[in-house]
This record gives sequence, C-alpha cells and structure tokens, in this order.
Amino acid sequence: MKNLLIASTSTVYGGAYLDYLSEEMAELFKDTEEVIFIPYARPGGISHDQYTEKAATAFQKIGKKIIGLHTFNKPVEAIKNAKGAFTGGGNTFVLVNALYQLELMQQLREAIYTGMPYMGTSAGSNICGVSMQTTNDMPIVYPPSFKTLGAIPFNLNPHYLDPDTNSKHMGETRETRINEFHTQSTVPVVGLREGSWVRVHGEKNILKGGLQARVFEQGRKAYEVENGTEFSNYFSTTHQKNSGL
Repeated sequence: MKNLLIASTSTVYGGAYLDYLSEEMAELFKDTEEVIFIPYARPGGISHDQYTEKAATAFQKIGKKIIGLHTFNKPVEAIKNAKGAFTGGGNTFVLVNALYQLELMQQLREAIYTGMPYMGTSAGSNICGVSMQTTNDMPIVYPPSFKTLGAIPFNLNPHYLDPDTNSKHMGETRETRINEFHTQSTVPVVGLREGSWVRVHGEKNILKGGLQARVFEQGRKAYEVENGTEFSNYFSTTHQKNSGL
C-alpha cells in the first residue's frame, strides 16, 4: 500500500528546514531508523554532500539517520532495499534527468507501489505526479522524459501563488500557466500552497496542512478545496493507471 507525504515546500516562512513537517515525518518513518535521501535536485547548485548534510540535521531531530543515495555504488539496489526515502526540493529538471540517467525512476516507482514510505518536498513532490510538466522550475537540462512516478493520479504545482491584485507585475500568473498546460493535457493539477501537503494512504490522497488548495481541470473553471479533502473523490484513477513508465 502506498504511503507518502508530499509537501509543497521544505520550509515555511519563519521556520527551520522541515520543522513544520516533523510530526508527520516521525509518523511516516516510524518503522525505520534509516532513510535514503535523494539529493539530485541540488537547490541553488549545492553539492550532493552539502544537501545530504542539511537533510541529516533535520532528520536527527526525529531520531532518524539519513544516507545520501549518491554515496551508494549501486543506487538502484539501494532503493530496492530501502526502508524509506526522502527526495528534497530544487530543480525538477535536474532531478528527473538524474533519476532517468541512473535508471532509478522505475525502481523508485516500484518501491513506492509496494509500500516503501516516501516523502517529497517541492521538486521531490513534483515527481510524484503523472508528469513534471507543471513545475515552476527553469529547464536547465533536458531529461529523457517528462513522465514521472505516477504515484498520484494528478499533477502538482508546489509553491502555488494566488494573483496579487495590487501588483503592477504584468507577467503570467500560475493560474494562467496551468491553463496553458490544459490546452495540451487532460491531467488534473492541484496547486499546493506553502505549508500544505498531500498524505497518501493506498489510493486515498488527502489534503493536509490547514489550508485550501486550488484545483484545475481541463475545460472547467478552477476551484478551491478544503483542508481534509480526499482527492480520489474528485479525480478518476485513469491517469494513475496509465502512468506506468
């Protein structure tokens, strides 16, 4: 049974890295003392070692040990044998490219579908959707495919921002960009605001964090859903079933 914690961000305003998720993390990884960290998104271009150290500091607070996936000679085997995994944020294109180059995307999907606890933030959450095509990141590398894990039957837009009616900025809003995506795809999109996450238990995908999320579906006006919403009541599992790699 799938067991995931998929968060919009690693850090909420005024807080420390992952602190707002500490109780959820402790529950997710309650049955293991060791979590594999997938550092390939490299926020700000930091090294894999630097990123792993940052994650390790946060996980120490809940009594868990972090091991960077980049330190394994056989990363596919490491994921196959992992008791839990966390993928941090950064650039989704860089992350997806690395997962394909290292032949990890399919193995990670299989591990998730057979019950390995998985946590993602930002880019690490983007890859849980049907595709990475609703990321906010710049395409600084060209991955072999935009198709991702398909662990949920919709796409995410982490760090979702509502239009600022007082702003003089004339660029496109997130809503505009997602509507552009829906000229090419029928995959639903959930805009996750900062401090929100989706908790996945099997086929149940529940909005958590105390905030509303904005939902986009092709041919339908965007709408808000409340904290506690079970997305499976809205979306068909068709996308999920067709998202195999």
